[in-house]
Amino acid sequence: MTDNWVEFVYLLAAVLFVLGIKALTRPKTAARGNLLSAVGMLLAVVVTLLDRDIVRYEYIAAGMIAGGLAGAVFALRVRMTAMPQMVALLNGCGGGASLGLAAASHLITTASAGYGSGPSVAVLFVTATVLIGAVTLSGSLVAFAKLQELISGQPIGFAGMKFLNATLFAAALAAGAMLYADPGNTSLFWGLIALAAVLGVTLVLPIGGADMPVVIALLNSYSGIAAASAGFIMENTVLIVAGSLVGASGIILTQIMCKAMNRSLTNVLFGVMAPGGAAMDADAVYAGKVKSAQAEEIAMILETARRVVIVPGFGMAMSQAQHAVRELMDVLEARGTEVEFAIHPVAGRMPGHMNVLLAEAEVPYDKLVEMDRINPTFEQTDVAIVIGANDVTNPMAREDKGSPIYGMPILNVDKARTVVVVKRSLGSGFAGLPNPLFAMDNCLMVFGDGKKAVIDITTALNAA
Repeated sequence: MTDNWVEFVYLLAAVLFVLGIKALTRPKTAARGNLLSAVGMLLAVVVTLLDRDIVRYEYIAAGMIAGGLAGAVFALRVRMTAMPQMVALLNGCGGGASLGLAAASHLITTASAGYGSGPSVAVLFVTATVLIGAVTLSGSLVAFAKLQELISGQPIGFAGMKFLNATLFAAALAAGAMLYADPGNTSLFWGLIALAAVLGVTLVLPIGGADMPVVIALLNSYSGIAAASAGFIMENTVLIVAGSLVGASGIILTQIMCKAMNRSLTNVLFGVMAPGGAAMDADAVYAGKVKSAQAEEIAMILETARRVVIVPGFGMAMSQAQHAVRELMDVLEARGTEVEFAIHPVAGRMPGHMNVLLAEAEVPYDKLVEMDRINPTFEQTDVAIVIGANDVTNPMAREDKGSPIYGMPILNVDKARTVVVVKRSLGSGFAGLPNPLFAMDNCLMVFGDGKKAVIDITTALNAA
């Protein structure tokens, strides 16, 4: 293919990427956006293969078959509740691919003709790709281990963790600078990879489960930046564009997540733990004020409700209650009740987690209302049903200045006339804090599995 045709197809692919990302901003057009981006990537891959004179197509075919089979297995077997872990692994794969590409390019170049006389700009991009790619790979594996509960989801670290991260980062930069001056030094190259890999681990370890949505968005951005840097190594325009889009959109999403959790982007970038308040005694918060209710009692309350807001959380994901929630919505609407879903930006374990689950259950997109729009309506809400959402409904974020989550925007469900909380127990959420909402006069607790509890409420409502 001529260079003009190659660049034209790359431009077309880049336009499809931009249009795809634009479509992903709305639930109604998200599927189309995914398709547009996939078509753009297909065009880019095909043209790149046809444009290269030396390509071992049998290796390409083997990789496609292996990757396709792995993707199919993951798509069919991974449950929606495990999707955050899957996304963390995919971020790691992106970083690992860029790292492998940079390492192969560098080792081949140094083993043959070298970089020529004097330092080369190519070495700068190799250094950047290796550094970011290794951090992304190891950090994503730690995030996966936390989400999969292979290690504790609580912050893991010590008082000097911030200093250690700064030291590792400075050492990695120093190794990169020395590699720039002496590209043929293989020991420096592998040392840079080792330092970056350790840095990825120490950056993510002190971040707790409550911050996992931010971490996933941030690692996604890292994988994009690594891909863009790898594009400069390969002198591939479409890889630079695609990586830049992923990196920029990931940073924007990370900033949105930080705002939703009242967290500093700088703290997340450097793995600094959120300041902790004094340890709180759950017994002192609840002090015998918690009121338990059965499905029949909740059904009686819902009989006369004109407006109901359902608040999904990770408990809904764990119990796979999204289809049961959809059935409850249908029954309520058949009785003339207005039903909406309150979506907190960081409910669950990844950005958009609740949106994906409810979309799977075919809940209409216009029923999913963002936090800023739904909060002013809670005072006019008859019943708010909270399913496993803990920290994002905790009034301490508004009222307790000594709380670690103070200042975090929450869903103001406590302002509804009646609050029904479906939860297995009074256990704390990711932040490790008791929730005063459970002890409020207008709150009723329904203890048990989320899916079973919702089905029981729907059955009782139908019987009534």
